[in-house]
Amino acid sequence: MGRGRAKAKQTKVARELKYHSPNTDLTALQRELAGAGKSEQNFDDDYKEYVDDDDEDHADDDPDLWVPPTR
Repeated sequence: MGRGRAKAKQTKVARELKYHSPNTDLTALQRELAGAGKSEQNFDDDYKEYVDDDDEDHADDDPDLWVPPTR
């Protein structure tokens, strides 16, 4: 009991969202989409401290359990 009011309110909200769309600012949308081509932030520098540039494996690293042992 008591679920009827909650369900009715959810149905009302869902109906409002479905049939009454808010006014869309098309010029703002156009500006946002036009600026999506090139990012001014360089993400490579943000994570530089976490990158391990060594190509060789270290002896103390955990072995990869998915790689079958070589014979």
